[in-house]
Amino acid sequence: MTGSDVTRDGVEGARPGREALTGAHTGRRRRRRGRGERSMVPEARFSSYYGKPILNKPVWKPLDIAGYLYLGGLAGASSLLAAGGQATGRPVLARTAKLGAASAVSLSLAALVHDLGRPARFVNMLRVLKPTSPMSVGSWLLAGYAPLTVAAAAADVAGRYRMAGAAATAGAAVLGPAVATYTAVLISDTAVPTWHEGYREMPFVFAGSAASAAAGLGLVGAPAAQAGPARRMAVLGAALELGAFRLMQRRMGLAAEPYEQGRPRTLLRAAEALTAGGAALAALAGRRPDRRLPAAAGAALLAGSAALRFAVFHAGVVSAEDPKYTVVPQRERLDARGR
Repeated sequence: MTGSDVTRDGVEGARPGREALTGAHTGRRRRRRGRGERSMVPEARFSSYYGKPILNKPVWKPLDIAGYLYLGGLAGASSLLAAGGQATGRPVLARTAKLGAASAVSLSLAALVHDLGRPARFVNMLRVLKPTSPMSVGSWLLAGYAPLTVAAAAADVAGRYRMAGAAATAGAAVLGPAVATYTAVLISDTAVPTWHEGYREMPFVFAGSAASAAAGLGLVGAPAAQAGPARRMAVLGAALELGAFRLMQRRMGLAAEPYEQGRPRTLLRAAEALTAGGAALAALAGRRPDRRLPAAAGAALLAGSAALRFAVFHAGVVSAEDPKYTVVPQRERLDARGR
C-alpha cells in the first residue's frame, strides 16, 4: 500500500469530498472543529431561468378585477340589507339597498366581461356547471343572482308587482352571502402565494368588507330614522373585516410580507383607517340627528372596502413576481413533513 492510498484521516480508500457527513453528524463534526468555521454553502438565491418569475403573475387589469371583487361584495351584502329593510318597514333603506345591489352587480359583470375581452367568453363559462371550479360556480351564481336584483329594484321603483318584487328580494338575499364571498374562494384557489395562503380567513375578510360597504351605502342613502340596521351592520362588518385580516396576516407567515410593502401597504393602511373610522362614526350617528355624520361614515366605509380589495389584488401580484414567496413556503412544508 502506497502513501497515496492513505487519506489524511488514515482511512484506506476514502475519497475526500465524496463521503461528507450529513444531517445530525455534520453538526457534531462542526462542533468538534470549533466555533469559528464558516459554512461553505452560499445563501440561496431565489431566481429562475432567464430571470423570469416562477409563476406567471396575474395579467388581469387592476381596475377591472379589483373592481369586480369590490362590486360583487357590495352587491351581495346590499341584498341582505334590502331584505332586512323591507321586512322591518324601512322602505327608503330597502330601496337604497336594492338599487345599490342591482347597480353594483351590473357594473361587476361589466368589469368582468371587459377583462375577458368579449361577452361570449362569459357565456361560454355557462355551458357546463363544474362544482369543483370556483369560476364555474361563480359564473352560474352571478347568472342567477343578477336578474333577481334587477327585478327587485325595478318592482320597487315602479311600485307594481309587489309580490314578484318581494320574491325577487328574498331570492337575492339568499344568494347574497355566496355572491359576497365566492370571489375570496376564487382567488384563494390560484397558485398566487399571498392569495392562496390566506384561504382559511379570506372569505371572512371579504364577508366583513362586503358588509361594511353595504352598510356605508345604506348610511349615505337612507334617513337616520331608518338607518339602524345599516349602523349595526357597519360595526359588525368592520369588526369582522379587520379582525379576520389580522388573523390571516399572522397565520400566513412570509406570504403576508407583500402587505407591508409599497402600494399594498399604503392601500391597506388606508383601508384600516377608513373602515375603523367609518364604523366609529356610524356608531355615533345613531345618537345625533346631524345628517352629515352618517353620510361621512358611509363614504368612509365604501372607500375603506374598496381600498382593501385593491390591496389584496396588488399584494397577490407582488407575491407572484418574487420567487421567494413560492420557494420558501414549499421548503418549509417539505421540512415539516420530513420531521
